[in-house]
Amino acid sequence: MSARNPETETTHRAGFACFVGRPNAGKSTLTNALVGQKVAITSNRPQTTRHTVRGIVHRPDAQLVLVDTPGLHKPRTLLGERLNDVVRTTWAEVDVIGFCLPANEKLGPGDRFIAKELAEIKKTPKVAIVTKTDLVDSKTLAEQLIAIDRLGAELGMEWQEIIPVSAVGGKQVQLVADLLVPLLPESPPLYPEGDLTDEPEQVMVAELIREAALEGVRDELPHSIAVVVEEMIPRENRPADKPLLDIHANVYIERPSQKGIIIGPKGQRLKEVGTKSRKHIEALLGTPVFLDLHVKVAKDWQRDPKQLRKLGF
Repeated sequence: MSARNPETETTHRAGFACFVGRPNAGKSTLTNALVGQKVAITSNRPQTTRHTVRGIVHRPDAQLVLVDTPGLHKPRTLLGERLNDVVRTTWAEVDVIGFCLPANEKLGPGDRFIAKELAEIKKTPKVAIVTKTDLVDSKTLAEQLIAIDRLGAELGMEWQEIIPVSAVGGKQVQLVADLLVPLLPESPPLYPEGDLTDEPEQVMVAELIREAALEGVRDELPHSIAVVVEEMIPRENRPADKPLLDIHANVYIERPSQKGIIIGPKGQRLKEVGTKSRKHIEALLGTPVFLDLHVKVAKDWQRDPKQLRKLGF
């Protein structure tokens, strides 16, 4: 009988990878595509993500924990400053950094600003992920890949990989995971099998309501919207086969004039927000939901430290 050689046994890897990039670079869409389920809200509005969301990818050989961060941007408010702090704290703690750059937009000052900061982080491997490749032709994509390669060389930063991907079209999504996994440390799984995120349910529910509220509002509103779930309680005296979860949530805006925009004529808009978000919440929690939404004013909350704390920032 031959002795078992530990070297021939499969190595299991587990660790954290964060996606960074400027606002609206496709980070949340890619996170959801890799996890295979919605764990981060997406919107065509920049700066939709407001905190780090962890999505967990389980594989036989590895567990990849994806940390989707807010877009790094030039802050105009205290909220903006705090979001940038979240990004920098996150990338200091992960095993690998994925820098998301959209294929359909030429490299701009925002990308260079982030790349310069990344070049300062010497030990953590960095992967350039070229997102939204479904929106460009092959010539434009090739030019973007060359530009990203040059950007790394200019800053004395070596990309471990440059990966083109379309999260919406499902192209090369698995390749992203295949290339990130070898950069993780050897480790047993960090989360139980089956967990797809470590976000608290109340935070996820609040985010789904905010995503629905963001759709179709005027340009100045998205950053003014915050959602707090006040309580989630099972309805009493319901038959076991017909449970109902009561969710009470407040949608906060900054000025009384914004209230009408969110509520809409005869409450129609708020009703649509409730209907749309309830479907996603029921899919997330696997139970029927009664959703009670109220719109409240928290004056200039993005600039007020006390209000920011109350709203969870």
